[in-house]
Amino acid sequence: MTDLLARTCLCLLLAATATAFATPVRAQEEEPPAEDQHLMVDPAFSDDPDAVVPAEPSAAERQRAAEAARGPETARGNGAQLRGLDKITGRTEDFNLAIGQTAEFGRLEVSLAECRYPAADPSSDAYAELTIIDRRANARLFSGWMIASSPALSALDDSRYDVWVLSCSSA
Repeated sequence: MTDLLARTCLCLLLAATATAFATPVRAQEEEPPAEDQHLMVDPAFSDDPDAVVPAEPSAAERQRAAEAARGPETARGNGAQLRGLDKITGRTEDFNLAIGQTAEFGRLEVSLAECRYPAADPSSDAYAELTIIDRRANARLFSGWMIASSPALSALDDSRYDVWVLSCSSA
């Protein structure tokens, strides 16, 4: 009796499996998607006789676009005011550096190469080119431009110290 029951179950299972595999896959029979109306075609390669090819910008237009992309005109400062933070002790220290001068803050050696500010509004922002060296590890921790209005954009990455630009000095 169990042999008959096992054969019956096996036949039902094979019949169900055969039916499942016998049905065609419908995903390939779907209609192709409608032509994308947002697809941009270069008019130069279009079959449409009314298509207009955009003109190249003139040299003057390219020059104006390049000048607008440069941003505001900057002026050079004679020095910079920086602030340092010791994250462990909570001590902050402001120090003024002249161009080419180096200051010590904890185990750091901070050198100022250049400081720039917007010529139209000197008090609005400052951009300082700094090199910061860890004297104990004899390793360069930072080398580049720091921006006073966005100190996190280009920041010193040190577990104990933080240094950022406050302003440029013009006198």
